[in-house]
Amino acid sequence: MQTKLTELDEQEAIKLLEEKLITGREGFFCLKSSKNLTLEEALQTYRKKDSIEKIINSLKNEIEIKPLRVWSDASIYGAVIIGFIAQLFISLMRYEFNELKHKSTKFIKKSLLNLTVTVDFQKDQTKKYIYANFDAINTLILRQKWVKSSNFG
Repeated sequence: MQTKLTELDEQEAIKLLEEKLITGREGFFCLKSSKNLTLEEALQTYRKKDSIEKIINSLKNEIEIKPLRVWSDASIYGAVIIGFIAQLFISLMRYEFNELKHKSTKFIKKSLLNLTVTVDFQKDQTKKYIYANFDAINTLILRQKWVKSSNFG
């Protein structure tokens, strides 16, 4: 736990931690490896592994790519690439919009899937776009699209 102490001195803070946070269930973790790594290298490798596991979990449970074990190699590569592209687009939206920084991939995806766009082809060869099923997330994204397209003519 890390915080600024403004009302407590160091001894009082330690006593508070001992009383409130130490429950007897604290522990440690052990990293084992077949390689001869330094402590730093082992921890960095573990953290990289954790990041990869989170990406794969997101692809499976949020982007919802289907189980890959029964597909051909080409199908697996294609599904994983499409999944990574979907994840990239959602990450870029989080980067672009502060309001989406802490929204889960599942909610962003659901919002975009609910959005309906109907293209009405006019007799004069123009297209009219009719949007429906708005919510806060897809409205935010569409407003940005309209602002950018009106700026570039």
